[in-house]
Amino acid sequence: MQTLDEMLGRSLLTPAQHAEISAWIAQAKTPEAIMQMPEALWRSLALASALMNIDADLTQPPLLSAG
Repeated sequence: MQTLDEMLGRSLLTPAQHAEISAWIAQAKTPEAIMQMPEALWRSLALASALMNIDADLTQPPLLSAG
């Protein structure tokens, strides 16, 4: 939910989109259920994710700590 809040804060999602996506995720019991999100909401979420470059975080090697 923190990521959704950040998307809202950056104006990448409208308050209505944020509320609808949050509600969908809250009622979904499985990842598969989340994937059944209505197409319009899914497109909004995908666009916001791309604009935040979220996938880049997943492709970076882990940081090694000095200790």
